[in-house]
Amino acid sequence: MNVKEIRALDELKAILAANQRTFLLLYKGGSSTSGCAESYLNEAAATLNDGTILKADALQARDIHPHYNIDTVPSFMIFEGKELKNVVKGCQTASYYKNIIENQLFSSTTSTSGSSYPRVTVYTTPTCPWCTTLKNYLRQHKVPFTDINVAADPNMAQELVRKSGHTGVPQTEINGQMIVGFDKARLNSILNINA
Repeated sequence: MNVKEIRALDELKAILAANQRTFLLLYKGGSSTSGCAESYLNEAAATLNDGTILKADALQARDIHPHYNIDTVPSFMIFEGKELKNVVKGCQTASYYKNIIENQLFSSTTSTSGSSYPRVTVYTTPTCPWCTTLKNYLRQHKVPFTDINVAADPNMAQELVRKSGHTGVPQTEINGQMIVGFDKARLNSILNINA
């Protein structure tokens, strides 16, 4: 799959209106960090068969970043329909981009197929091994979830502390209940996982 270059906010809005999940890398041409992100995203996209993956040079598409209050590039933007759901800043690895895209697409297909799972949000950081264990466990049991990288979003990190009173990750929010750490017994109980 190729990453499609877009050049304006109107073009992005038309694509968002036609897709349930869309991913956009906002980058700055000539920047080494942006070049890193663009290269890894292209590598990740080459291994995927599904999804709408876009990129836009902030120097060319000057109306996208102010519309979404994006103040740094590269920024990887995750949309559900027309709504911006998450932003991952900086250059990430190809496997990181691939995991984000696959998880969001999996979540999308599961939620539209009549799954009875509650809304699950996982708060993680890229360097946390227990975060990876938790996400793999949820994927293994086909539990759709939204992954929020609190290292990339200070506002979400503050929101997490407000909700749970804890700064550590992973944390999982299931229909308003917070689970700190990888508490398999509580996850199994709340999500009806027979493990």
